[in-house]
Amino acid sequence: MANHKSAKKRIRRNANRSEINKSRISRIRTFLKRVEAAIASGDKGAATIALKEAQPELMRGVSKGVLHKNTASRKMSRLSAKVKTVGA
Repeated sequence: MANHKSAKKRIRRNANRSEINKSRISRIRTFLKRVEAAIASGDKGAATIALKEAQPELMRGVSKGVLHKNTASRKMSRLSAKVKTVGA
């Protein structure tokens, strides 16, 4: 257990940041699942719209430090490739 005042404060801050980051990651995953669901349904229009909505969420995760830039880029690239194949 923490003995110093600053260490106790750090524990409180870490817990708070952890909750915020969990909610951000959850929100990003929800947007990605919407894209996957649209791809699975075979609706290219819905998939394209869902992808355009997911992109800013991914980039927001990068800017907030929740995701690495390359991870977000990889996810966007793979989803874009999947959307292109829908209905083809």
